[in-house]
Amino acid sequence: EKSKINAMPMFPPRKLTGYPVSLAVLDFGLFTVHANGRIIGIPGFLIETSTGEKILIDTGFPEKYAKDVKAASLEDNLGEFGEILELTYENQPAAQLAKLGVNKDDLDFVIISHTHIDHVGNIDGFPGVPIIMGKEERELERPIYWRGKKPLEWPAAEYLLIDSDYEFGTNFKILHVPGHTPGELSILLTLPETGSILLTSDAISRESEISEGCLDATDPAQAIASANRILDLAKSKNAYVIYGHGPEQWKELRKAPEIYN
Repeated sequence: EKSKINAMPMFPPRKLTGYPVSLAVLDFGLFTVHANGRIIGIPGFLIETSTGEKILIDTGFPEKYAKDVKAASLEDNLGEFGEILELTYENQPAAQLAKLGVNKDDLDFVIISHTHIDHVGNIDGFPGVPIIMGKEERELERPIYWRGKKPLEWPAAEYLLIDSDYEFGTNFKILHVPGHTPGELSILLTLPETGSILLTSDAISRESEISEGCLDATDPAQAIASANRILDLAKSKNAYVIYGHGPEQWKELRKAPEIYN
């Protein structure tokens, strides 16, 4: 059995028992985009709650890139888009989580913001952990991955599917923001000291993307509408916005083992 999706309701009634108390930014590598020379970080996140729940957001590039980045890039034709500048086993989920004293068995949920190669690469690496993702994306035969290449299978897991904004718990909202991909998700949370934070993921990869027309999106018009909606929401909450791949912002973000709380 590769999936339990057909046996489950749209989104099983699962809620966090606690509220977010810390956010860690995980460093899944560094990439340069050929077209404009933009150097971008590949982020993941770990959120911990007041009751000790641990939620991983995104899983980075597949492990084959840590093993042999040149061979993996060639296999996926990644060079037609850009080049990985930094990606070793230290930029894989296990090593990044270890910086925080966390291992894979400690996780309560994995959220996949969308299924592009740099977010979904280790989706099969968390057996027994429920996976939260967009309904539209999970309904695809396989993860989107990269420009028509679809080598990944859906792992056997409990899938919790989002097709509208969802109050996952106190101060933790999962936003359904299609456009960049059909099932793109963003996260809005509030921490005790930092306050509200919007994790846009690739709904807004960088601050200038909306004015540039969200041209990398599956549906640019939908992407612009989703991006404007969540920015309005962030403004109403006075939220700190962490973009999906902001070149300048990446240099400034605290990385694990440092945290926001």
